[in-house]
Amino acid sequence: MCAIAVSAGCARGAGDAATDHAADFAAAAAGVADGAARRTCGDADLARHATAALIEEAELTPKPALVDGRGSGAHRDLDLPTMRRSARALEATFAALARAARYRIPSATLRAELAQIGRAGEQAMLHATDGSNAHRGAIWIVGLLVAGAAMASVAARSDGGSAGRGAASGSGTGGGVAATAASISVGERAGAAAAVSLAGPAHSVADASEASVAHAARICSLGAQIACFPDRFAPPADTHGEAVRRRYQVGGARREAQDGFPHVVGIGLPALRHARAQGAGENAARVDALLAIMASLDDTCLLHRAGRTGLQAAQRGAQRVLAAGGSATPAGAAALNVLERALIALNASPGGAADLLAATLFLDKLSRQDFIGSTASWNI
Repeated sequence: MCAIAVSAGCARGAGDAATDHAADFAAAAAGVADGAARRTCGDADLARHATAALIEEAELTPKPALVDGRGSGAHRDLDLPTMRRSARALEATFAALARAARYRIPSATLRAELAQIGRAGEQAMLHATDGSNAHRGAIWIVGLLVAGAAMASVAARSDGGSAGRGAASGSGTGGGVAATAASISVGERAGAAAAVSLAGPAHSVADASEASVAHAARICSLGAQIACFPDRFAPPADTHGEAVRRRYQVGGARREAQDGFPHVVGIGLPALRHARAQGAGENAARVDALLAIMASLDDTCLLHRAGRTGLQAAQRGAQRVLAAGGSATPAGAAALNVLERALIALNASPGGAADLLAATLFLDKLSRQDFIGSTASWNI
């Protein structure tokens, strides 16, 4: 996508931004979160995790007015088998994105390369779905995180960051890498804590290690830096999302990425981990993470299909479910049913929130591989 509205994270000049991108990549390459032992994620691993995240999001049931195991929700051209085909068709795209980003720093050149890969992936998706848009937003959101994870994993490939330092040195960042790494690490931890506060005190991440949170924030930061560069070869934007952004003056998926994925690292992941810590089953924890995202997201899918009325119905309905104790409680389940009926009556679907839940599940998978040593599916 071509950046039109410039976010706060992209507001400074190109020269300053390029310096920051190189410094941040050097920091990520110099060491990983206080020496925590990590397992290397190769390109195929990242692609597999991304694909699994898309499929698990689609299969999650019940979701309000979205495709799930019960049916098509508010969609007429999508169903669960179509969503699965779409996700599997994108695995090669995610692998190509990881391969292109590994050992690179965020730049306009890389941004253009990734965009071309993403557009080819979109065609693969459309071929697999007979023309239905199952995952266009996810190609952007999850694709950027795949690229960011490939960059961040450079540090994990070496003991003490020696390979990462080589990559950083090769990028022309020069000396001072260790000092830069220390300062970025502190900044990222502070940023992660600030982002988590967006979800409110009920979404504490006391159950997650500081290193896990910082690593997720680092991946999001690298993805955001890529998103801040313009796509020089993008065709003129003529999408529903672009029209909605102009009409309602909202940031959409582009701003979400440029701002560092706040609804993923600041809301989705904390909500997911908090629900688990409170003893919720995995299915309910994921549904509640989706609702937490819905409660604050200016979802362009909702705005496109039902305007401000649909957006407000989704946000307020999601808040009511969470206030009732979450989807697993009797009161919460009843509120969820009311929310779904209201959205279907409006022909509204929170597709943007669904993409961000998939991104949340992707980062959660990486966290479990890095810190637990397993990516086995949760029992849901």
